[in-house]
Amino acid sequence: MPDHENQQTRDEPVQQHSVEALETAIGKQVRTSRKRLNLTVAALAKQAQLSSGMLSKIENGQTSPSLATLTSLANALQIPVTSLFRGYEEQRDVTYIKAGEGLPIERRGSGAGHQYQLLGHTIGKPYNIEPYLITIDDEREVFPVFQHAGMELLYMLEGKLTYRHANKTYTLRPGDSLFFDAEASHGPDELQKLPCRYLSIIVSETTSI
Repeated sequence: MPDHENQQTRDEPVQQHSVEALETAIGKQVRTSRKRLNLTVAALAKQAQLSSGMLSKIENGQTSPSLATLTSLANALQIPVTSLFRGYEEQRDVTYIKAGEGLPIERRGSGAGHQYQLLGHTIGKPYNIEPYLITIDDEREVFPVFQHAGMELLYMLEGKLTYRHANKTYTLRPGDSLFFDAEASHGPDELQKLPCRYLSIIVSETTSI
């Protein structure tokens, strides 16, 4: 048997174990977060638009939930989707993502023409770091306004826009950056040159559960 086939055979049990460990970690995090909110399985399932049976399988690590399901659960539990990975025991000191393969994330204001891609996440740290690649490629009359805990850094890659933080606006061109307290309201104010692409890195303290 060729060496690459032997390597693939050796890697398969490791990959399977990794998937199972991730499913178990996500399930435990969902259960812990649900109990913290004093929600029953039925109540959380209803809020997340899932069946009770499916939620039970997720909590017991018996299935791999889709991104849409994880997003629905995170919204219902009032936590960032990245926090569902906190209990994953495998340490990931390096996250490598190829161009265009960031994890699509649904956030308020996202949708057609306004895309978020998660580029990594922290595990087992006293802080959360959420790096996003944000792409806006169509005009909108109303822009989302964000307000959350932590600090945020924007770094403009392409296009030109005006960004509002509290009662001030800043024009961002490629190479410009904006670092601010994210507890103040903030968000795009005016698109001046499309498409707009920029990095958004959010740092906040980990919420004790």
